[in-house]
Amino acid sequence: MIKRRTILKQELVKKLYPDSVSIKSALQLLRRDIDLCPELKAKISIAGHTKRHYYNMQQVGIILEHFGISNDEFEQL
Repeated sequence: MIKRRTILKQELVKKLYPDSVSIKSALQLLRRDIDLCPELKAKISIAGHTKRHYYNMQQVGIILEHFGISNDEFEQL
């Protein structure tokens, strides 16, 4: 199995917010959660660019750690 280097933000929010009405609202929820925690926002920005349509795997790891989700659990979502 090939490990991906990036993950689209849309794919990430589909798994993190499955009950959300739309992808757009799920992206807003993720943005709100990130903005509420300045430490999380700083860690993500240090790990790479944030103004793109994807996160690198280091950024995804930081987000998952914040939500208390392991990589294996994320893959199963």
